Amino acid sequence: MQSSNPLTATLHEWLGIFRRSLMGNFFMYARNNGLTMAQFGTMLHIFHKGACGVSDIGSDLGVTNSAASQMLERMVQLKLISRSEDPTDRRVKHIVLTDKGRQIIEESSLAFQTWMEDLAGTMTSEEQEQVRDALVILIEKANQLGISPR
Repeated sequence: MQSSNPLTATLHEWLGIFRRSLMGNFFMYARNNGLTMAQFGTMLHIFHKGACGVSDIGSDLGVTNSAASQMLERMVQLKLISRSEDPTDRRVKHIVLTDKGRQIIEESSLAFQTWMEDLAGTMTSEEQEQVRDALVILIEKANQLGISPR
């Protein structure tokens, strides 16, 4: 549904461009490293949240713990993550990125950062300042609304 508010329509257009660029970089890195998007999404989850358990991953992906565990086992074999037992409860597994897994995430993030720098480089100093000022306002207003969309 197209909004009649010009700002909302422009925000939708920008978010589409932003999402395609961001996801394009992620898809490219996932594909180039022989990963599924679920595996790559799992790596992003671990990268941003730190060590977590199988149920955290299953919940994040919307799959059963058994399905998550099978995917994680494949990722252990690929040396992207490591699993270790909680010393106080052997039923609990801690999942962390390996150096190889962290490198893949950092490289994909670097490619997106380069895209943003290239985009900023197409703007004059005045345009950069205008966009920055507008984004500061958006950030402040979004924070006032809270994190979750309605």
